[in-house]
Amino acid sequence: MKTWILLITAGIACSLASGTAEDKEETETAHASSAGLYTDPDSCRGRCHEPYNKQDECHCNTKCEKHRNCCEDYHMHCSKDGRQKDPMAGPADSMEGFSSSHDSITNEELLSISEQLFKVDHNKAQKSDITINLQHLASSAETRDKEDHSPEPLYTYVNEKLFSKPTYASFIKLLDNYQRMTGRGEAFSAEQLKEQENFLQEVMKTELMKKLYNFLHQKKRYSTQKEFVSDLKEMWFGLYSRGKDEGDSSGFEHVFSGEVKKGKVSGFHSWIRFYLLEKQGLVDYHSYNYDGPWASYPDVLGMQFSWDGYFKEVGSAFIGCSPEFEFGLYTLCFIARPGKMCRLSLGGHQLGIKTYTWTKSTYGNDRKYIATAYVTSP
Repeated sequence: MKTWILLITAGIACSLASGTAEDKEETETAHASSAGLYTDPDSCRGRCHEPYNKQDECHCNTKCEKHRNCCEDYHMHCSKDGRQKDPMAGPADSMEGFSSSHDSITNEELLSISEQLFKVDHNKAQKSDITINLQHLASSAETRDKEDHSPEPLYTYVNEKLFSKPTYASFIKLLDNYQRMTGRGEAFSAEQLKEQENFLQEVMKTELMKKLYNFLHQKKRYSTQKEFVSDLKEMWFGLYSRGKDEGDSSGFEHVFSGEVKKGKVSGFHSWIRFYLLEKQGLVDYHSYNYDGPWASYPDVLGMQFSWDGYFKEVGSAFIGCSPEFEFGLYTLCFIARPGKMCRLSLGGHQLGIKTYTWTKSTYGNDRKYIATAYVTSP
């Protein structure tokens, strides 16, 4: 793969969020990541007390709660008087009641456990399993121009024998269970609910997810594997409302299947989903603006594309990893560093994962759903 590429200029403000960078491209193109992936969508980071602008996707002023149009992370970044909070303030862990000593998850532990998970991703693609055609390297301006700069598909070849592996097969069955437009309530059949259960059962058979559970068990996050799996189902598949209808979204749908909100692609961070839709002619690859340093899979790519006519300014994705790998890493970071940069190490190269909690509804004992999770450079 190519060497680490940083294309966003250093003078642009650093802000990272849910991966839907295009959501505020008309009015907030200055909010871009100095790390080289994409701008901060649906976020109040650096925006508290700004004037109301009807073109904004969500708002961060003191009246947004009254009008029910605050960004998801409003309470995390903004105080009641609209001032910006200290971004480093607050607990490092997602669950209250843990000490700052043996119960906490340290940065060093995150680097260590992520390397361990990287080494046991036995279902990942081998170098010969995937051939990609990167084509046009986009400038920061070109990431927003919606032009197709690459005439050929991104994927030249994928060994589809990968998809017969149980975790891949059960993952793929989930992808068509959702209505991509936000504001349309989801209604799962008994068969679709069974598919969720089956996916969780299959990933938990892997050494990777067993190792993740053992780590979280040692850190006193879960007492039993049954408790862990039950929480995974709620945090990832539990429904909440991004639009007007109750139950129109979930963490899994947003991150892996992808959504369309106000005419723009939101989420959609799965390389498998991208490949399958590109093969059907429903995804059109435009360009890339970032290619990670890994010489084998998984790698990380930042790219521009359109999905059945809806544009994604920059979407990041692991390329060539197993479903359990990205599912596990996102879960780890959501539990250990919700709403913060989660710094990991894979094969000696560091990267970051950012997650956000859904703040408007909860499950269980005030536990939070996953609003989004995505990979970025550290």
